[in-house]
Amino acid sequence: MVANLADFIKVLVVTFITLFPIVNPIGDAPIFLSLTRRYPESIQKVLARKIAVYGFAILAISFLIGSEILALLGVSLFVVQLAGGLVVAATGWRLLNQQSDESSEKADPATLENALEHAFFPLTLPLTVGPGCISIAITLGAHLRHQAGPGFEHGYPRRFLAALTAMALTCVSVYICYGNADRLVQVLGKSGTNILMRLSAFILLIIGVQIMWNGLNIGISQMVHH
Repeated sequence: MVANLADFIKVLVVTFITLFPIVNPIGDAPIFLSLTRRYPESIQKVLARKIAVYGFAILAISFLIGSEILALLGVSLFVVQLAGGLVVAATGWRLLNQQSDESSEKADPATLENALEHAFFPLTLPLTVGPGCISIAITLGAHLRHQAGPGFEHGYPRRFLAALTAMALTCVSVYICYGNADRLVQVLGKSGTNILMRLSAFILLIIGVQIMWNGLNIGISQMVHH
């Protein structure tokens, strides 16, 4: 019983500390605030909740059947990394160069319906749960199934539940950080928030380029091997 509990906690902790820096809800909160600044606080909290739910769904599906979906579609994981990294880098570049007045955003109505149109893309995918998170979830799922053996006799249900719990906790942290992102304005002020948002956007651009580079390296290695 103690060994099972220890194994559960180990998988939970490893999954959480692997996903949390990639999801990076604290660093992405200023970007979320920048993209949703035209909405009132009540709508921002609804968006934060939706993003957390969508993020968990993406992680769980990738963890459970991500490998099978890619195999069925005939898509390699490095292709997902290349395409997803490009989207992440493009998002970071756009945020890094956008004007502070956001005149183009004001043209859209600041309604809940309009906000929910952007809840999945780009706020959830690729901003919050991007190709890096999907790759980790797919790899983790394949690794746990391999450890469990053909008959899942080596504690797969327990480890499966532990990994999903860690993913849920990660998405709860997203909801907390995004739902309280407006407090950053009060603490940092307008200029401080703008600086933090630009730095976060630059980091997002770097992460996107790194994901593309990882995918490119894997693709080249596979071509050379064949």
